[in-house]
Formats: sequence, C-alpha cells, structure tokens
Amino acid sequence: MPPRHGGNEPTMNLTINGQNVVLDDAQIDPRMPLLWALRDVLQLTGTKYGCGVAACGACTVQVDGAAVRSCLTPLSAVQGKAIRTIEGLAGPTGPHPLQQAWVEHQVPQCGYCQSGMLMAAAALLEANREPSDADIDAAMTNLCRCGSYPRVRTAIKAAARQLAQRRRAARS
Repeated sequence: MPPRHGGNEPTMNLTINGQNVVLDDAQIDPRMPLLWALRDVLQLTGTKYGCGVAACGACTVQVDGAAVRSCLTPLSAVQGKAIRTIEGLAGPTGPHPLQQAWVEHQVPQCGYCQSGMLMAAAALLEANREPSDADIDAAMTNLCRCGSYPRVRTAIKAAARQLAQRRRAARS
C-alpha cells in the first residue's frame, strides 16, 4: 500500500444504501476494492467474494443504479456516487418484489451467487420495466454453479409484473 496522507481527515465520502458513510485514512486506501470496504470495513457481508476478477458476479452491487462488480472497483471510482448493496434492496414496506419472486420461484440452491444475482436483476428492472428473455440473458451475466438460470428468468418476469401492478395501483 502507498503512503497515506497525514492526519485523520476523511478520505472518502460514500453514500451506501442511502446513508452517508465517511471512511478515513486509517481505514482505507482509495485503491481498495469496494468489495473489501463493504465487507471488512463496514461489515456489509451480503456482498460476496467469488472470483476476484469480475467474472462471476457474486460481488455485484449497484452504483448509481448500474450493476457493478465490486471486486475490481476501487473506492476512488465510487466517491460521490450512490451505492446499493443487497442489504439495501428491501424497502421500508418489506422485501423487494425480486426477493419475493426469488423465494416463490425457488431460485436459490446453494445461494452463494444470489445477492449478486438479485442486485443485477434489480438494476435490469430499473432500466427495463418489461425485459424480454433476450434482455434478461444479456443483463444477467452472473454465474451460478447450480444452474438456476431458468428460475432466475421466471422470477425476474414475475417481479416485473409485480412492480407494474404497484405502479398502476399508485396511479389510481
């Protein structure tokens, strides 16, 4: 690690799950991957380490609404951006429709990849309210060694329908 600048002044201001978080010089290096700051410094352990080369997607979080692999994303790249982890996916009224659909359609098997899958799926539904099978296949690049891909697709479509119903109800 390179030498740090002096004092205990804050070095990183982050917004994580809607909360302002200040990480100081003693806690981090700006080149530290976001994954390790989340897990080791902030104890947000829902985001998983998988491969360390951004191939598997277990470490997927959202940065300004986009799915990002946190294992290779340096903290310096996310300063001033909104970060959402699996811990922030549920809303004040309960689980996100994706989380409900994941359970209803029995998506998880071993479960290790699921937090990253959910975060990628949430980013997809925020960008595309009615994704086709091709849209889902293109967006969901996360790897699942258990092969739950057909159930992932089914759950994403179910969640999209639930979100559409919520939007219609809110307009009424």
